Amino acid sequence: MQATLETRSSVRRCAVTGALGLALLGAGLPAANAANARAAGPGLSRFYDQKVKWSACEGMEMPKDLQCGKVTVPLDYARPEGRTLDLALARYRATGDSRGSVLLNFGGPGGSGVNELAAGGKEFMHLTNGYDVVSFDPRGVGRSSPVSCGPATLKIMEATDGNEEAGAPEDVLKRLRDAAAECAEYSGPVLPHIGTVDAARDMDVMRRALGDDRLNYLGFSYGTRLGAVYAAQFPGKVGRMVLDGVDTLTEPLAEQGLAGARGQQTALENFLDWCVEDVACPFGQDPRDARDQVVRLVASLDSDPVASAFGEPFSGQDLVGAVGQALYSRELWPSLERALAQLIEGGDTGGLESFSSGGVTFPVREPERAPGRGDEDAGLTDEEDVPMDNLPAALMAINCADDPDRPTAARVTGSLDRLRARYEEASPVFGRYRLTQVLMCYGRPRGTDYIRDDVKDLDTAKMLLVGTRGDPATPYRWTTETADRLGSPAVVLDNRGEGHTGYASSGCVHRKVDDFLLYGSLPPDGSSCGPESGGDGSG
Repeated sequence: MQATLETRSSVRRCAVTGALGLALLGAGLPAANAANARAAGPGLSRFYDQKVKWSACEGMEMPKDLQCGKVTVPLDYARPEGRTLDLALARYRATGDSRGSVLLNFGGPGGSGVNELAAGGKEFMHLTNGYDVVSFDPRGVGRSSPVSCGPATLKIMEATDGNEEAGAPEDVLKRLRDAAAECAEYSGPVLPHIGTVDAARDMDVMRRALGDDRLNYLGFSYGTRLGAVYAAQFPGKVGRMVLDGVDTLTEPLAEQGLAGARGQQTALENFLDWCVEDVACPFGQDPRDARDQVVRLVASLDSDPVASAFGEPFSGQDLVGAVGQALYSRELWPSLERALAQLIEGGDTGGLESFSSGGVTFPVREPERAPGRGDEDAGLTDEEDVPMDNLPAALMAINCADDPDRPTAARVTGSLDRLRARYEEASPVFGRYRLTQVLMCYGRPRGTDYIRDDVKDLDTAKMLLVGTRGDPATPYRWTTETADRLGSPAVVLDNRGEGHTGYASSGCVHRKVDDFLLYGSLPPDGSSCGPESGGDGSG
């Protein structure tokens, strides 16, 4: 599944520069907490026996009241005595008496929580009435030993093109295998230990390092998968947990991709219906013709890319990635209309590039050797040293680590044309882009069975699941299916609105989530919020 950075912070994303000036001090745990560390696994006491040392975040664009820190975790939880990773954290302190922390994950997978909290932290200021609001860069992401595929990112796109240059299915498979090998080379030792199961274990170390007995958590999109896996691994440590824009725990990547393609195609058509009502719409005033124009524009740029603001080719798939991000929020539609007009009328890609790319067409540069790729332990990475393709590389790595399906070469070659046809039918605009994310795991090690087999029938404190009816990335049915799978702890809030996730777009959802996290006030299962943004809408 591909979905990134789901709150209003992504609407007002700013460039965050500079490094984290951080340190970490160890401190003794009470005996009871040492027992908790032993229960989490042998040899882990030294990780649970740490406290975060907070200091001002470095960098001109960092908010002055944002603090940064780190926690140290094992590279391999099966060998806790071995190499370690440092994970970057950021927080806004509670404004009054703090009852602990609430941990945020903004999704992706592959999104930097540090950057997102810096860019959009004011959306969560109400939570500082009772909590330190904390986010983090998961392992392999941002400043936390970032993975990269280097030039292989472009090879993956070429392999899934579907035109004559892509070659026969056997050639496609060879390109994918070569790309997987390059990703492993560029990413280094963290790559075999990336994925949601390890990230959830990291969150339990964070919980203890933050001084909390239970994890209070707000996760968006992919962050809901991460929260559910944490709850399955540490059921007795679940505090107040909210999952917004609920991910599937069972569908294979092929079905996830089709669902995403259909959702984004619907969102695009809704945008175009809106656009053609405006005389300034660059596609004219006929909605059917506007849809055909978008398809032709993507094909034209794939055949003859224009120069981007970075001097790199800006292809049709770059356009698809940018448009897909803008469609996550109706608030971005006016900006998307202007950006498309700039491209069509003047060849200017700057407006489109301002939308974060969430897929494998992210601009690529040759990455330097990152910390942790040698024999030393991995420290934090300076923000300017994060590879430009880190987000798509991490998305691929985490999704592949979480998915146990690895079809044989014969099965892939026999079904590739059929898959292309299904994705093209689901969306003539987003189909190829989504198909890339299905094929990206070929040539990589088989992923875990744990999520599909064991994340179910939980015995935890109550948790709130928010599903949005018009969500283009995580269909509402995934919310109800996941709630049924998790069992009695799951309480569903039905957001009858549009856009990806509900916390940013609905005042009703925002209030109900904050009321639960701050006061434990849980809405009745099946209650709803109306479609009006900011309205009460409760049902």
